[in-house]
Amino acid sequence: MNASELLFLLDGLKWTIALSAIGFVFGAIGGLGVALARTSGLHPLERCMAGYIALFQGTPLLMQLFMVYYGLALIGLKLDAWQAVAIGFTLHASAFLGEIWRGSIQAIPRGQTEAAKALSLGYVARMRLVILPQALRISLPATIGFLVQLTKGTSLAAIVGFTELARAGTMVSNQIFKPLLVFGVVGALYFTICWPLSLYGTWLERRLAVAAR
Repeated sequence: MNASELLFLLDGLKWTIALSAIGFVFGAIGGLGVALARTSGLHPLERCMAGYIALFQGTPLLMQLFMVYYGLALIGLKLDAWQAVAIGFTLHASAFLGEIWRGSIQAIPRGQTEAAKALSLGYVARMRLVILPQALRISLPATIGFLVQLTKGTSLAAIVGFTELARAGTMVSNQIFKPLLVFGVVGALYFTICWPLSLYGTWLERRLAVAAR
């Protein structure tokens, strides 16, 4: 493998990181809305969000990307591959993060909410000052674990022709006919991203477990 082929893989790595970041950041914003809706006490809204989560948790990510790219085109909304996969990963992440954070919010002792109400804190202040900071702390290990899975899931973006790391590896492999070498490098690049995140998530989980004793 020469320098130009390695640079092509690194360019694919750049798009993998960018797609992971966009999907996670915008998915986190949407996921917060989903989590708040799921714990709002408004039953129609809670059922609607439960259906949204079930849809994305019950179907393969590959199919979701396929439906965003090709399904929207059928109704006249033609997106390029980058836009389609960014939307697909954002929707996917919002559903999973929303469920993670819903569980974290509901794990907060009920007395915390009652105490905040006794202090005449409104819903927004109660969530911002009392509930969400504690829920975020509880959810951090699972959130980081999901980010690792999301990063590895970017390899499925090739279904709509988006050139991220895995597809870049396939293209280089087809040119030089050395799949073991190429995908060994691709695997090493994924490892350099995901392994530190996994270690950080494990460290956080242990630290939070010690603090909770």
